Amino acid sequence: MPEGIIGLIAGKGQFPMLFARAARAAGLKVVAVAIQGETLPELEPEVDAITWIKLGQLGKLIKTFQRAGVSRAAMCGGVSKPRMFDIKPDLKAMLYIKKLMHLADDGILRSLAKVLADEGIEIMASHELVPELLAAEGGYTRRGPDQAEQADAELGWRMAGELGKLDIGQALVVKGKAVVAVEAMEGTDECIRRGGQLAGGKGAVVVKRCKPDQDLRFDLPSVGEGTVAVMQRAGASCLVIEAGRTLVFDHEGMVKRADEAGICIMAWSGPGGR
Repeated sequence: MPEGIIGLIAGKGQFPMLFARAARAAGLKVVAVAIQGETLPELEPEVDAITWIKLGQLGKLIKTFQRAGVSRAAMCGGVSKPRMFDIKPDLKAMLYIKKLMHLADDGILRSLAKVLADEGIEIMASHELVPELLAAEGGYTRRGPDQAEQADAELGWRMAGELGKLDIGQALVVKGKAVVAVEAMEGTDECIRRGGQLAGGKGAVVVKRCKPDQDLRFDLPSVGEGTVAVMQRAGASCLVIEAGRTLVFDHEGMVKRADEAGICIMAWSGPGGR
């Protein structure tokens, strides 16, 4: 392959821009494929070349990378899951979709990575160039969990692991040792809003962690200041994430907002923080 070229399959949020900046700082040329209606237009000046595609244009994605000499690429940023029902697949995507057992996140992405590998495009770990974004173990905020939050967090940690085995979602909300909301296609923010409402708007614990068999090349759990803002409005009081396997965006702003709101944030590597 031509030296110093990296492909970027860009979804929503700031992650594609952070990845592109890190790649260019490392001396790499970034060739991006961006998804209309998902990828932020601000990505354009951060990359060396960009092609906009509609969701489902897999053939165009592959041809873009092959013409640019891309043999290694990363998937950064997600896609709004309800839009999966609006896909208008091209022929390449139709052949790919027919092989899927079901449209669950990890299964889709693993299969997509195999399709791309068959076309000579290896998918790398999305955090490889930005390891500083991975959550460090420990408490992030001034306030630690109280006894009730600790108990709910430990229950949520176990239940999130079971949820992940089914490849349904990565987050859930617990209150009073009861799971009150589980993330599915609506995404984490909506799960938190629903959980906060069902928990009476006070004292709910949010747990977000990797699926046990998570392919670490893509779809790592992520949190940021926006997550805390949603928790604050929902009345949630504690956030638990998985150390080393969660992407943390806006770390300083996230912690500052959490401290101001009295929200506890912890990164665990095992149950109870062990």
